[in-house]
Amino acid sequence: MSLTNEQLQAHLKDPAVFCCRTPKGTKISAENLEDPGLFPDLVDAGLIELTDGGLTIEQVLGSTLKDDAEALISITADMVDEVQEPEKAEEKPQKEEEKTTLAQGPVGGSGMIRIEIGKAEKFDGLKLEVPVGGVSGAPGAFAGAAAAPAPAIGEKKVLHTLVKKHIKITDAKIGDETSIKDGVITIDNNIVKEALKEDVLVKSLELDVIHPDNRHVETETIMDVVPIATKIEGKLGEGVTKIVDGAVFMLTGVDEDGVQIHEFGSSEGYLDEQMFFGHPGCADENDIIIRCHAVVERLTGMTRPGPLAAHKCQDHIIQAVRNELKDYEGEVVKEELCEDVRHPGKPRILLVKEIMGQGAMHDNCLCPTEPCGVAGGRMNVDLGNVPLVLNSNEIRDGAVHALTCIGPATKEMTRHYIREPLIEGLAEDDEIDLVGVCLIGSPQVNDEKMWVSERLGSTLDSLSLDGVIITTEGFGNNHIDFVEHIGQAGSRGIPVVGVSFCAYQGQLVVGNEYADAMVEENLDSGGFENDIAGCNCITPEVAERAIQMLKNKIEGVQILPAEKKWNHDIINENNKILGLPESKLVESGTDH
Repeated sequence: MSLTNEQLQAHLKDPAVFCCRTPKGTKISAENLEDPGLFPDLVDAGLIELTDGGLTIEQVLGSTLKDDAEALISITADMVDEVQEPEKAEEKPQKEEEKTTLAQGPVGGSGMIRIEIGKAEKFDGLKLEVPVGGVSGAPGAFAGAAAAPAPAIGEKKVLHTLVKKHIKITDAKIGDETSIKDGVITIDNNIVKEALKEDVLVKSLELDVIHPDNRHVETETIMDVVPIATKIEGKLGEGVTKIVDGAVFMLTGVDEDGVQIHEFGSSEGYLDEQMFFGHPGCADENDIIIRCHAVVERLTGMTRPGPLAAHKCQDHIIQAVRNELKDYEGEVVKEELCEDVRHPGKPRILLVKEIMGQGAMHDNCLCPTEPCGVAGGRMNVDLGNVPLVLNSNEIRDGAVHALTCIGPATKEMTRHYIREPLIEGLAEDDEIDLVGVCLIGSPQVNDEKMWVSERLGSTLDSLSLDGVIITTEGFGNNHIDFVEHIGQAGSRGIPVVGVSFCAYQGQLVVGNEYADAMVEENLDSGGFENDIAGCNCITPEVAERAIQMLKNKIEGVQILPAEKKWNHDIINENNKILGLPESKLVESGTDH
């Protein structure tokens, strides 16, 4: 793979190797040279041998090849008409009080960044060991963006207030009526017949209840986990919302031939083995699960209409429970106050969440009438996947219903969004000014990816930002636009941090010079999509590392290229720096 012009500048001192067969008389340029970031893999595979007497990239640029040369061979002095002698840059001594020592390491992966700062304006004697997939510093005072004088800092400004009342539920059952009495949800089994009228593509529905002490039951692939929540006062993002505490809906599905509704992998199996209980998108350890199993029309499971039909039918059933919840005066376990707060004068931060928008099963329903619902919402694919900026309270009030049928481990299910750790962390941080949350779809076609990403760039221009965090679910195809989004921010001089599953299987397929601060989500021992629902997603620990990394990047703490291979031990070292619990990897049989 030839070098881009951006990569060229970063690798001038690295060995020069032809990326492909090159004919005599070629004037050597970036397009003739292999990316040095790939050398470790190529050496390990025996595909390349770096010659001791080989020239560097800056020594061969502009030279003419004297004879035909094969691919993946080092360029030596006898192969070119002249060796270029680059001008030596004048070394400028650093002031002792600003001296920074940075340990060198190879490019790639999610490994260690070592930073030692003797003295600086805002740090004194700080030593850090940081993974690109981790955090680049320790907690402490955050002074904010230094590019321009900060405006006068006034009192916090509350734009929207949302109260979420968590209502205690002790049991759920299928019966002859739909009601909530004495903490028990009862669902009329006959409601299934009414729910089927929502979409003819759903051929059958089954309801059952799974209690916490009996989860070793077989399950089809887990399409979604949905909280039971309803508006009592106000519109989405403000007023009062009731939300059930102790029970959730879980949607599973197959087509008439028994084919799982999924795309990459499937979470079918025993439920207690196929869900990461306690993660933001999943059922919690003590949750009662109301399972809704849908059978859709043959060959529609890999289309947009098929999975959507299953979600619509389940939502009909949930709405019947919502209607009962509105008038139920049960025990309030807790009241959660969510404030959409602005902090004038503090660094302006935008959270960008890339969501799936590739059509087929890759879609999401945005801004429904009821929290986490389907009815009244709009599909991001139908909206052209363009950036949509919402306030933090709207997301925390269930503005996203997840339809995406990607790999189970990296899928952010509906419950994830209503309690998204990054939004919770950013919204509650009084050191920053959270401007909003931008949802942007990931199209299938590259031209559309670029067009949508350019629209994000225009959005960034209009918001006068000091920092951006960009997240994505899944990996592979959507990493193309994920990295492009990072470039849209970085090219505008906006400090940017990326959050994604990468590890081993999900390593970035593309890159750019601005993707230098990455936070890893993986919790699989082998670094794979392991088919465990909600495993490799944003957790509170991931969120806190990402927020701290962005703060440090805004402060100007340099982040070096990481060691090549992902190393979870380094992530835990940085969890310790931040006072976070150690995260344990899942032994799922994927360790290669």
